[in-house]
Amino acid sequence: MKLLEKKAIEVLNKNWKNGFSIPCANLYPFQWFWDSGLIAVGFAHFDMDKAEKEIETLLDAQWENGFIPHIVFRSETDSYFPGADFHRSDLHPQSSKKYKTTGMTQPPVTGFVLKELYKISQNKVKTLSYIKTVIDKVYLNHEYFFNNRDPKNEGLVYIYHNWESGTDNSPIWDDVWDTMNPPEYTFERRDTTHVDASQRPSKREYDHYLHIIEIAKKHNYDDKKIAELSPFLIQDPLFNAVLIKSNRSLIELYTLIGNNKDKIKQLQNWQEKSIKSFNDKLFDKKLGTYVHYDLRNEKLLSYISSSSFSPLFAGIPTKETARSMVEIMIDKFGGSHQYLCASFDPDSERFNPKKYWRGPVWVNLNWMLYRGLDEYGYKDIAERIKKDTIEMITQNGFYEYFDSRKEIHQNGKAGYGGDNFSWSAALLIDLIHS
Repeated sequence: MKLLEKKAIEVLNKNWKNGFSIPCANLYPFQWFWDSGLIAVGFAHFDMDKAEKEIETLLDAQWENGFIPHIVFRSETDSYFPGADFHRSDLHPQSSKKYKTTGMTQPPVTGFVLKELYKISQNKVKTLSYIKTVIDKVYLNHEYFFNNRDPKNEGLVYIYHNWESGTDNSPIWDDVWDTMNPPEYTFERRDTTHVDASQRPSKREYDHYLHIIEIAKKHNYDDKKIAELSPFLIQDPLFNAVLIKSNRSLIELYTLIGNNKDKIKQLQNWQEKSIKSFNDKLFDKKLGTYVHYDLRNEKLLSYISSSSFSPLFAGIPTKETARSMVEIMIDKFGGSHQYLCASFDPDSERFNPKKYWRGPVWVNLNWMLYRGLDEYGYKDIAERIKKDTIEMITQNGFYEYFDSRKEIHQNGKAGYGGDNFSWSAALLIDLIHS
């Protein structure tokens, strides 16, 4: 295990670019929002200065309205499409003047990441002193979401693009694409020059992705216009669970810091409303777990994915609901021939164990599920997820995602996407220490 941890540290140090981390070379050459947060958790175990710098650098690109973009373009490389010139973040009057960014965001992990840094720290006084310098920016990010992404004032925020979900090409979005007929865009893909095209989204899927951005750009990334006009408008259980988890962490950290009664009260109000709406609206009684809600077409998207179980990480379900969820996870995703936890229902005809978020196992979701299962008392299943994750990395290396079928791992070629992937290395380190 020490050798594996040493390799993970090497991956993180290699992907460190003097102040921030890239997810991996070539395929993802910039700074990504939720990647940076999760990478900081790994750094905290052996280099707290880098962990803190990672968050500090990310927050340096925050917009004036509290928005944190999903990509900060910190170099001029043209190895990634769509790049800064396509996204045109400058169209929004409050966008970062210091950096070119995208006009979309990602699951807001920063709040719970700060709590993780404090928990891991060997010098809690020093770490809390650091947290004091950045926590208000994270609070401002949450304020942005509840003020600008919650049009019905129900405590659930929307995402307007599949890239905001983090689960980029999930089969769940197929239903949304069926409601759209975007033009065919002419562009040069960069991702398929680095990774086998069979492991990436299709050209036609990219047409949908670009079309949604073009609509947002036409309205200068105005949230109200996006809520009114975007064909993609989703309340995502993973995204909202991460926000609720980060809310809880901010409450705990502000309590430690002291003299923040107003912010704590506001966070508690958001939390109460969010958890109630989450359980009332996103729980699918027929499936027995949480699903996505299509806000544009006012209907549940009744598919089971790894995101369905993410509320465990945030402490959202009752113990009874958690029991139902765990039974479904083991029944559908946990057969003896499978590694936990596939990103999409293995019984579905849309399942593809090699294609990005259409079926492979992802370390970041496994890490969240491990934590959630452990907190709810499902120690044996939590340990299985931890063991499965370590085993997949040991057999294949630090890949972006992994085949969920155990037999494919026998040849050591069941890791897909980017290699030497930062959050796979970072969260492996944390799992080893947990």
